[in-house]
Amino acid sequence: MWYFTAPQIVFGEDALDELDELSGRRALIVTDANLVAAGLVERVARRLERAGIESRVFDAVEPDPSVQTAQKGAQVALDYAPDWIVGLGGGSPMDAAKAIWVLYERPDLEPAEINPFVKLGLRRKARLATIPTTSGTGAEVTWAIVLTDLEERRKMGLGNRENVADLAIVDPELAAGMPPQLTADTGLDALVHAVEGYTCTWHTDMSDGMCVNAARLIVRYLPRAVADGADMEARERMHNAATAAGLGFGNAMASLAHAMGHVLGSMFHLPHGRAVSIALPYTIEFAARQAPERFAEIGRQLDCSHDEGERGARALAHRLRAFCREIGNPTSVVACGIARADYETQLEKMVDDALNDTQVITAPRYPSRDEMRQLLDHAYEGNEVEF
Repeated sequence: MWYFTAPQIVFGEDALDELDELSGRRALIVTDANLVAAGLVERVARRLERAGIESRVFDAVEPDPSVQTAQKGAQVALDYAPDWIVGLGGGSPMDAAKAIWVLYERPDLEPAEINPFVKLGLRRKARLATIPTTSGTGAEVTWAIVLTDLEERRKMGLGNRENVADLAIVDPELAAGMPPQLTADTGLDALVHAVEGYTCTWHTDMSDGMCVNAARLIVRYLPRAVADGADMEARERMHNAATAAGLGFGNAMASLAHAMGHVLGSMFHLPHGRAVSIALPYTIEFAARQAPERFAEIGRQLDCSHDEGERGARALAHRLRAFCREIGNPTSVVACGIARADYETQLEKMVDDALNDTQVITAPRYPSRDEMRQLLDHAYEGNEVEF
């Protein structure tokens, strides 16, 4: 038995108008300081005001939000007593909003207790709306919550199907201000979601179509969005693709590239999309020896190669590296400016954390400890995986 979980989604031009129709009294807008400065928070607050909803802003969310930030935001919510939590921004504010919402509804829980196996009993105090301003994470439609444990320097994969948003507003105009590098990093994040959602061992007939279509859209429109941020057709198709990829992998799973990307991001503060896109081709080559079929299949869907089996899977890995280079992104860790000595110092902890990451369990080929070390080493140097 499988589940497909999704919020109501309002998308396309003027989707933000949906805020005018909300019913409620108070909203807590969870966001970051940059979006306050950019005026996007004020736009949302004005819409809420039109609906008769007063609002307060919690803008302390940092990149890779911490457990402490979520707890601080939950206390703000407890003091303010909103009936809507609104997550506005990229993946970090939306993940923080989910965590804040759960901890507001369930102040008896520790963040680490937010997992798929507990009954949360949400929506007694508030509902959740998510509004992405980047085209990548898919966090607006997933129930995953990623928080960083600052003491242990690792990312924690949390979440429960109950904490999926009630409403996701996917308005491409909100992503129009993204600079080229952010467009590239977040777009690659969505592409990894689509590929891993299609190829992980928990993929389903319901998730496959979302993942394939998202991947096709990203390969076609991301170079245009990077080259010309004012290309609104590319912006809209990328915004839709990111949400579709979120629905796809959010109802299947990510996989080994996310496990590796999480440790690269937490150790060296690489943007999440950049980290997982670096890792993906190496994990495909690693899987190609034992489980190449799904990779070759999505490669054919993307016109990478008509080959089947290992040759087809490796053709996909080559195409993804070329695609990263096409939009100006690195394909190895060393190209990110990380010194080999610093990498070696953290390597054993990265191996431990990657093997303990929740995304490993759906890998088509499960790595041993030595193989994980080799994968991280190959990703650093940029060497193709042949083992």
